[in-house]
Amino acid sequence: MIADLLLAAAILAVAVASILARRTFTAVALFIAYGLLLSLAWVRLSAIDVALTEAAIGAGLSGVLLLGAVRRLASRAEAPANPPPGAAMTVLIGIACACVAAALGAVILLLPEPAPSLAPQVAANLPTTGLGNPVTGVLMSFRALDTLLESAVVLLAVICVWSLTPDGGWGGAPGAAQPILGDGPLLLLARILPPLGIVVAVHILWVGKDAPGGKFQAAAILAAMWLLPWMAGLVAPPRIAARWLRLTVAVGPVVFIAIGLAGAVTEGAFLAYPPGWAMPLILVIEIVLTASIAVALALLVIGPPVPEP
Repeated sequence: MIADLLLAAAILAVAVASILARRTFTAVALFIAYGLLLSLAWVRLSAIDVALTEAAIGAGLSGVLLLGAVRRLASRAEAPANPPPGAAMTVLIGIACACVAAALGAVILLLPEPAPSLAPQVAANLPTTGLGNPVTGVLMSFRALDTLLESAVVLLAVICVWSLTPDGGWGGAPGAAQPILGDGPLLLLARILPPLGIVVAVHILWVGKDAPGGKFQAAAILAAMWLLPWMAGLVAPPRIAARWLRLTVAVGPVVFIAIGLAGAVTEGAFLAYPPGWAMPLILVIEIVLTASIAVALALLVIGPPVPEP
């Protein structure tokens, strides 16, 4: 209990500090620390899948996006800034946030005992999928349509980012060219971590059928292993006009939809798996989606193409 109380106090302290931070970079750094502390909290709640997702996406990739935004803001420091919100607006924002927090707390505290749950039904039907991880079973079988829509949203996000390409940049390489680093910790990490990260990502993907892990966590790690060499100037992203790049981003949702339509033909329901074929088909979807999501996440961080000088 003491460890949990200390963790909860640290989460609240870091959250408040990130809001009160004067410098943008400090606020982002505290936000990343906040996400890592949340991951520890999910571990304490035995939600390992959620903890992995929070660490990889909530703190990792989101932190990289925010750091990129900080750099862009710093380069535009000479531009006139918008006036900060007044005292009345600040009070209204604080009241709204407090109301949301109070509503969430009330929902949790007013839950009946025992809390409503579909866990027994999931456990009873999990053997039909051939999977050992109930989270993967829910995401890829019992709630597969939601997972399909999530993968489609990632694809749509890439299209939206590419649509921000300025005149003269369409079809070119995404993002601004990164300077080649001669030394430093980033260059060292960019050379050492990718091989290890790829092995870890493949392991997390494979064990996801029986233990915490899966495609989203593996894809986030793979995306980070691509972004590290790019940020160090060791590699350049491919042009978005490359056909293989577009196919890789789109192939995950396409394969998912194709298997779903096959289920509608053979079993009479969209995303219904034939008996005995559930686990092989789920593994095919997971592997293909991992590649698509990894490339999509990296492209989202890199940003739209820029005109070539």
